[in-house]
Amino acid sequence: MTKAVIINGSNSKSSRVMAIHEKVENHLNAQGIEVHSNYVHDLPAIDLITANFASETIQVENKRVEEAQIIVILTPIYKASFTGILKTYLDLLPQKALLGKVILPIAVGGSIGHLLALEYALKPVLAVLGATSMTHSVYIVDKQIIRLDEGGFAIEEEAINRLEAELKQLRQVLIVN
Repeated sequence: MTKAVIINGSNSKSSRVMAIHEKVENHLNAQGIEVHSNYVHDLPAIDLITANFASETIQVENKRVEEAQIIVILTPIYKASFTGILKTYLDLLPQKALLGKVILPIAVGGSIGHLLALEYALKPVLAVLGATSMTHSVYIVDKQIIRLDEGGFAIEEEAINRLEAELKQLRQVLIVN
């Protein structure tokens, strides 16, 4: 069975990033892909801050990355870059942890002006981790994700279409590799 890990670098499960996370998870599950969600902010902070490679929790998460064929990196964009909390986890991955994996970087940011943060900040870090098979990044402006009064979120159709196009590419890239 194909396995995927969503590494969510948000600092909250109530952020707009969660709307995208749920959309990605539901899409992958519908394709028969086994999905594990790694909410980095739920990992032990002391292990992240002190780069505790021996942490049992970190080792379990790293093993899931090792076993997955698909890795989705999901982050909000703050100060024109991906989050520090995401970087603390990426620093704990083995040197070539993403080698042979299909990677989909996704970000949610406050303005279109930070669109290239994925290309110039995140993708080089992923490349150092061995990522050679990346789909096109998906950048979604946070105003395209509407917080509903009754709870939850609605995502604008244009953003959904771009996201779904890259999710479909995951399967194609996986077949080629």
